[in-house]
Amino acid sequence: MNELIIELSEISPKEFFGPQNVNIQLLKKYFPKLKIVARGNKIKAYGDEEMLEEFDKRFDMLAAHFGKYNTLDENVIERILTADAREEEADQKHLDAEVLVHGVNGRLIKAQTPNQQRLVELMKKNDMVFAIGPAGTGKTYTGVALAVKALKEKQVRRIILTRPAVEAGENLGFLPGDLKEKLDPYMQPLYDALRDMIPAEKLTNFIENGIIQIAPMAFMRGRTLDNAFVILDEAQNTTHAQMKMFLTRMGKNAKFMITGDPGQIDLPRRVISGLKEAILVLKDVDGVGMLYLDDKDVIRHRLVKNIIAAYKKIEHANS
Repeated sequence: MNELIIELSEISPKEFFGPQNVNIQLLKKYFPKLKIVARGNKIKAYGDEEMLEEFDKRFDMLAAHFGKYNTLDENVIERILTADAREEEADQKHLDAEVLVHGVNGRLIKAQTPNQQRLVELMKKNDMVFAIGPAGTGKTYTGVALAVKALKEKQVRRIILTRPAVEAGENLGFLPGDLKEKLDPYMQPLYDALRDMIPAEKLTNFIENGIIQIAPMAFMRGRTLDNAFVILDEAQNTTHAQMKMFLTRMGKNAKFMITGDPGQIDLPRRVISGLKEAILVLKDVDGVGMLYLDDKDVIRHRLVKNIIAAYKKIEHANS
């Protein structure tokens, strides 16, 4: 039986192995034909020579990722261990991600997947970008990070975040409170992202002074959005008229990012999604970038990826 010994010299074994060696357990799951033993700062693997070579290559990729981000989770491990080797090696080179924002408590906010990094690069080259993909792929979070970066670097004077006020099976009219109190919970994901990136007192000040504006799409009508980084979130729930109205608000020195998931449309039946239509209409327009994220970009709990895949089967069966 062949033996491979890997010594972790520049990274913390405890952090790399994960709590109760959870990451080592995942390695064993994906390499069932190898006997893998982790002790101290060494990993020993026993088995077929060809399988050991593959294990060594994948392990180097994991170590490279950990070296860049000081973190390793189930999603990253699964992506690196299951992806096509040549594709993953290219992605590892591609994913030399810059820090977008130094967030609250010293948190370094960067792109977490190759597609998120592509989104960052696409936004540098285009004034309008569509980021399309399922829940949990970091579309909105990456967009908000780019907006905060642009504000901090004085590339824009304000950030405008908006969503169409279409509820996922709920009715805003029946909720208690005034309009702001009704809409704040609906806009919560945008507030959550901002709170990771801007200290609470400063964020409150920005909102009070209109430097950061969070509002439903109806508030965009009639405005010209100059010197702003504007994000339209949940764009799959816009109608034709809403999407056209929004896109034509673009003023001088503006950046527009449109994010959405065509698989989660909450519009009434027979109403065409403005996002789906815009993707078709604008796909060949110069200056408009489009990026499709997929299950590999999911950075929430690993179950989210499995849930998306399970629903896909049902939806494809019914279509």
